[in-house]
Amino acid sequence: MIELGVNIDHVATLRQARRTWEPDPVWAAVEAHLGGADGITIHLREDRRHINDEDVRRLRELTQVKLNLEMAATDEMVAIACRVKPEMAMLVPEGRLEVTTEGGLDILANEAMLKDVVSRLADAGILTSVFIDADLAQIDAAARIGARVCEVHTGPYAHAFHSAGRDAEAPAVLAEIRRIAVAGEAIRALGMRFNAGHALNYYNVQPISRLPGVRELHIGHAIVSRAVFVGLREAVGEMKRLMREAAGPHA
Repeated sequence: MIELGVNIDHVATLRQARRTWEPDPVWAAVEAHLGGADGITIHLREDRRHINDEDVRRLRELTQVKLNLEMAATDEMVAIACRVKPEMAMLVPEGRLEVTTEGGLDILANEAMLKDVVSRLADAGILTSVFIDADLAQIDAAARIGARVCEVHTGPYAHAFHSAGRDAEAPAVLAEIRRIAVAGEAIRALGMRFNAGHALNYYNVQPISRLPGVRELHIGHAIVSRAVFVGLREAVGEMKRLMREAAGPHA
């Protein structure tokens, strides 16, 4: 059954615009859960530009929904994850100057270090995911380091979809969908869970939701943007409906 993980980072971005206490990410997590979210995703960045350490603590203590902590593979973040114990930790590349995550994790270039990080998280009882491009060599490397979940980067697909005027049957769009589908097949064949995310929105989510075996989509900016106008509970519910509709009767 396809699931929706809602990234609430940009609720904190709005709060940080005035350096005040609202809107509260904990309240956002509760509203998202009531709207149908199966999990909440937060990215605790090195520069704490939106989500901060207190948010992570309060979300862990005050909510009753699955927590996915996006994090760089640093000693600081591993220590925080092992203390907080989210249900899942997703290792992502992180650049201080980037607006958002701009590409997948290069596991091949950092295999020994990442294997140690995954082992430390596993010893703490945390399921580890890696955010990677739809690249078979990176998928093989993910299996070697012991990752349990691969989240495939859907940014190139979303860019092609937008550039093609939201035409889901445009050749460039179909090529990107096929790349993600092939990656998903490889991930599942190696015994890992196939998730996907990045730049998904209300217009482009359904072709990805239809892919065989995709377990969970992580979506944030589009949902928080729509919530400004309709409320978070309704925005989450509409995204969940689109996903389930596309995935079919077995979703």
